Amino acid sequence: MKLAGNTIFITGGGSGIGRGLAEALHKLGNKVIISGRSKERLEETIQAFPGMSAVELNIQDPASVNSVAQQLIKEYPDLNVLFNNAGIYTPEDPSGLVDEDLLVQTVTTNLLGPIRMASALQGHLKSKEEAYIINTTSILGFVPVVQGAIYSATKAALHSYTLTQRYILKDTSVKVLGIAPPLVQTQMINYDPNAMPLAAFIEETMNVLGTDTDEVLVESAKMYRNNPGPNESILVKQGNGMLFGQ
Repeated sequence: MKLAGNTIFITGGGSGIGRGLAEALHKLGNKVIISGRSKERLEETIQAFPGMSAVELNIQDPASVNSVAQQLIKEYPDLNVLFNNAGIYTPEDPSGLVDEDLLVQTVTTNLLGPIRMASALQGHLKSKEEAYIINTTSILGFVPVVQGAIYSATKAALHSYTLTQRYILKDTSVKVLGIAPPLVQTQMINYDPNAMPLAAFIEETMNVLGTDTDEVLVESAKMYRNNPGPNESILVKQGNGMLFGQ
């Protein structure tokens, strides 16, 4: 992907990985527009980086997604990059009765939201000489964890959708990329000290993003990304055993 001269819309850009990527891409001279759940965080972010813009978006609401898509097309006609980064993670106990609110919110935000956003902007992106749809998945889509069973499932599904989306758009000007982060020190996981520092993740990710790859992976994520196969349950058992004693 070319790293400069783009107009980029990043969902979930007010905190964590989304904010880190927004900052890095903004510093490279791209026009960056962010959205997120917290108006306060959006305002704080764009004040910290003059020239960055923000729009309010409820990624769980199809009407909001369509409205924001039309707003983006009208106000930022040069928009050529959609970065589907918004996601939520809530620890759960999948051995009991499912929490219906958690289930619906997680699936709607992590899976339906990116699909709807891409659908709403796809026609516009196709009109550009060079455009990108970038979906943030997770290594947990390949090695799921017990306390994030629903989250892991949504990321596996988004990876699958990314593959089909890439194939469907292969003869257009739109390139579809996937980013599968490892555990990164963000608010989402309460800044787990055992996770990869955010600054290190952003630096390594930007280096890989600037290549011709379809899938952006930092080195520490590769063993998990390569796990699926006949013996994939081995690493799932080992990982969950170490993390949760299960």
